[in-house]
Amino acid sequence: MKIRYLTTLDSISESDLAEGFFEGWPDPPSYPNFIRLLHGSSHVVLAVEESSGKVVGFINALSDGVLSAYIPLLEVIPMYQGNGIGQELVRRMLELLNGHYMIDLMCDAELGGFYEKIGMHPSGGMILRNYKNQSGM
Repeated sequence: MKIRYLTTLDSISESDLAEGFFEGWPDPPSYPNFIRLLHGSSHVVLAVEESSGKVVGFINALSDGVLSAYIPLLEVIPMYQGNGIGQELVRRMLELLNGHYMIDLMCDAELGGFYEKIGMHPSGGMILRNYKNQSGM
């Protein structure tokens, strides 16, 4: 399995997205909303499986371009997990965001160790979830 990483959406369409993203979400975004969220991000890194051309992982960030950035999503489809793709996506995103004062993300407690290995630190935070909008606005 050979993976190439892209930081642009220029050649990506709905048909390039592999099946299996947002596993466990009761109401995941539709593929049109998935593309919209990627285009609405200030930064993206995509993991593309060379032989199929399918996007099998992604990370996105929202940034003010001055001080702060927030990483809302990191996803690798289940059959590709455990191959270092997630770590590489985070590494490349942190490289893109280098120079920002703060780079924040929220994750479930069981995922904290993954991000700590990459150099991030636990912190407190507050969230509000409107689950009726989980599939997108």
